[in-house]
Amino acid sequence: MQKTFEHTSFIIFDWDGTLMDSTARIVSAMQTTARLVGLYIPSEAQVKGIIGLSMQSVVENLFPGISPPQKNELIETYRHQYIEADTTPTPLFKGVLPLLHWLRSNQIVTAVATGKARAGLDRVMNDVDLHGHFEHSICADEAQSKPHPQMVEELMSRAGKTSAQTLVVGDSVHDLKMANNANVRSVGVTSGANSFDELQVFAPIKILSRVCDFQQWFSESHCRQS
Repeated sequence: MQKTFEHTSFIIFDWDGTLMDSTARIVSAMQTTARLVGLYIPSEAQVKGIIGLSMQSVVENLFPGISPPQKNELIETYRHQYIEADTTPTPLFKGVLPLLHWLRSNQIVTAVATGKARAGLDRVMNDVDLHGHFEHSICADEAQSKPHPQMVEELMSRAGKTSAQTLVVGDSVHDLKMANNANVRSVGVTSGANSFDELQVFAPIKILSRVCDFQQWFSESHCRQS
């Protein structure tokens, strides 16, 4: 894959754990849901391991073999827990808005690829007033679940960008594997689901502690390449 940055003009961000500090709420809501439905309660590490996947994939990974009625009950209960019942804060990470403004000022197109359903992404974007900050977005009910490359490929098609112009930024191994499957470079952040060592397996070009560090790293990378 291309190693220079001079043609990077399209950045695809994951949402949970990358732009929004929602990992703790996802874990809490999923564990409560499992208890209420009467299923095995997954560990924190197990729940973190499915963040970024579609709900159907989450169920298949965490609760294999459950009946269709249990699956429906689990999905509905989780949605209620995450949206209404669980009060764990889910703020944007520090520096997200300045970063998005800076990228736009430098003519870099931004998009979101998320394991959330469309209704869920629209709701949280409204909550944090981020509608209009991304030119494109795609959700788990509109494409194949990560790490399938369809989300990235569809977003590149919508934006009229090539793989050489595109960069994926995410906190989970599913994000980075999706980028690899689409033959697109990636940057990992350790603010969410997975650790440095777990992300490094998928050969991102950089691993950052948090998304607000992206601007400085990206600017310096451009300078070194110019």
